[in-house]
Amino acid sequence: MASFYGVKGKNLLYQYKDFLSDFKIWNQKAHAKQWLIFPENIGKRLSIDETSLSNGELYTVLTNKAANGRKGTIVAMVAGTKAETVIAIIEKIPLKQRNLVNEITLDMAGNMGLIAKKCFPKAIQVTDRFHVQKLATEALQEIRIKHRWKAIDQENEAMEQAKSSKTKYEPKILTNGDTLKQLLARSRYFLYKNKSKWSQNQKERADLLFNLYPDIHKAYNLTQDLRNIFENTTDKIIAFTRLAKWHEKVNQSGFKSFNTISRTITNHYQNILNYFDNRSTNASAESFNAKIKAFRSQFRGVRNIEFFLFRLTNIYA
Repeated sequence: MASFYGVKGKNLLYQYKDFLSDFKIWNQKAHAKQWLIFPENIGKRLSIDETSLSNGELYTVLTNKAANGRKGTIVAMVAGTKAETVIAIIEKIPLKQRNLVNEITLDMAGNMGLIAKKCFPKAIQVTDRFHVQKLATEALQEIRIKHRWKAIDQENEAMEQAKSSKTKYEPKILTNGDTLKQLLARSRYFLYKNKSKWSQNQKERADLLFNLYPDIHKAYNLTQDLRNIFENTTDKIIAFTRLAKWHEKVNQSGFKSFNTISRTITNHYQNILNYFDNRSTNASAESFNAKIKAFRSQFRGVRNIEFFLFRLTNIYA
């Protein structure tokens, strides 16, 4: 816009910030770095999550699902993730308005659960299913990475032995053209997906991987079983039964990391099962985080936090 009118971009930004916009008379400017609240945006279904504005500084963001990521989305933004600080700010919204909230989606972080419980006592808490699935996927990738490091060590030893015996080192090439190390590295991406979405090359690579490493195959099946419970179950009671059977499979597998996930699910089972009432997720909060990152990159970072938040809330609050 600046180049179209033949002026310098910095001059236009300066004029907009100090004269053309309402930034100087913004009623939340004095405390914008610490907190922002918009009580008028509160709705029956909310999401709470954390996001980073710049330099790793975290903000707790409360959003209204009904706004669909448009104007009216932001209910509150508070610097930091400390429960006591966030609660004190959100409680500035009258209790009568907060009691209108029926449901709030969140991750499994203890501080988020405490904020939701204290600020919205009548709301049902729903643990985001994607955070639960992410734990299982990370456990699967942990097993793959462990084998990859072992393969790298074995290759290094073989190369050192070849060097000491003055012979040429020839790595073993698998039928798809990968070495063992490459197979384990290149398997990362298809392990995130359901086998129905694999390409032909990925199917071939999966067959090799699962034949060589049965434990990765077993862990992949556990991950997909958990995903299928969330995707193909609509009844809360049936979901409870299927999760119990999944816990049993995990116990039999002997995987320490999956046992940790199983215990985590057990500790949050009520909030996880609440997902099956309305199939609510925290996807709207994750989507809004992506919007903030895109907005930040569009302006090449955050130089003035108050002005950045002013522009952000003009669009989304």
